[in-house]
Amino acid sequence: METFEGSPPGETGGPAQAGPDVPSEHRKHGLAMLAVLGALSAFGPLAMDMYLPSTPTIAAALHAGQSLVQLTLSGCLAGLAVGQLVAGPLSDGMGRRRPLLAGLVAFTAFSVACALAPDIGSLIAFRFLQGMAGAAGVVLSLAMVRDMYEGTELARVLGSLTLVFGLAPVLAPVIGGQILRFTSWRGVFGVLAAIGLALLAASWFLPETLPPDRRTPPRFRQLLADSRTLARDRRYAGNTAAVAFGTAALITYISSLPFIVEDAYKQSPQLFSLFFMINAIGLTSMAQLGARLVRRHPVSRLARASLVVQVAGALAFLAVALTGHPPLAALLVPLFVYVASFGMLRPNATALALAGHSSIAGTASAWLGALPFLLGALLAPLAGLGGQGAAAAAGIVIGTLCVAALASQVLITRGVDLTAGQAPRLVRNKKILRPHPTARAGGREAGDIGTSGRMG
Repeated sequence: METFEGSPPGETGGPAQAGPDVPSEHRKHGLAMLAVLGALSAFGPLAMDMYLPSTPTIAAALHAGQSLVQLTLSGCLAGLAVGQLVAGPLSDGMGRRRPLLAGLVAFTAFSVACALAPDIGSLIAFRFLQGMAGAAGVVLSLAMVRDMYEGTELARVLGSLTLVFGLAPVLAPVIGGQILRFTSWRGVFGVLAAIGLALLAASWFLPETLPPDRRTPPRFRQLLADSRTLARDRRYAGNTAAVAFGTAALITYISSLPFIVEDAYKQSPQLFSLFFMINAIGLTSMAQLGARLVRRHPVSRLARASLVVQVAGALAFLAVALTGHPPLAALLVPLFVYVASFGMLRPNATALALAGHSSIAGTASAWLGALPFLLGALLAPLAGLGGQGAAAAAGIVIGTLCVAALASQVLITRGVDLTAGQAPRLVRNKKILRPHPTARAGGREAGDIGTSGRMG
């Protein structure tokens, strides 16, 4: 089986081996399946972004300040984090399909509860539960892709999924802004409930990608053991930290932009949606460019380059914000650079992190998804401490997180050979794969990138 960037001899010594096949009737509709998985992976931005144009309205309607309203976002993020740590390991023992369907049913129910929330405290609580339910879609879509693909093909598919992932922040605030023309913020959550029902119907036809012979019992002790294994892998730890810090910075941007645009600069929710859409188009465009570049350049080089550009954009935004009350366009241009570069960072760093952990893909995906949301939940409200619409506070948080993302990827993976001197190659067999029998010698798994990079 071909892997990233030239694994050492003996690890990929045989032809690509097909794992347990999905039913042939599902395999014929591979693109449709990836479209559904991409939509499920977008549960996070979908649940966060659609209601963003209405956050100032929520603050007025429920008599709450900016920091309290941002806690509705933090509640959703915390739920997404906790839910992934439950659904991911659980799916390693039960399979992917049943936890996914249960999460979609719960997401729909809690979206209705959010629409009926009588006060800000209830809304924060329901948003936590809504996020926890939606986490099943986020983590299990990633685990299902990891079940089916290996190596550079995994990076390419993740890059393509980011197109669907990126459509959520493009469309969600635009839809949310238009909904506000006809109804209140409560109607936004009604639309989210309807989307949950639609994805439940589409997911009903997804195949099970983890057959019984590859499952592990979902025990808490096993979760701790698998987590220790992941923490000792410097390739996983470094790239997961980069994704976590980068995503937390993105969440800070998402939670701060409506207050900057609508409160500090007195623009409409519809104009905010336009700015948000432009940035999201940049993110998806860079993701698609990365999916093409991965055919010719090492995945690790693309991830590192995107981190450098991300830091440059974030620090430029901070420098402009510190000048006082600059023109809005002067803030939006460096934000665009930062957000767009994240589109190339996320799929490549994710592929590097997951490459060597096919046997515990659920747990690896859970931590990879949970840590960014935990960081975002904790740090995003800090951007509101500078006052209504203060860009400088948001710039400090975003800049610090982007620098931390680059530093963690560079320092933690130092001395780990991520490239082995070769450009990446495509997996030619696109069936569900499992490690080649000869690839586990010495404790290594097929799909490893160069040396293992494990600490200790």
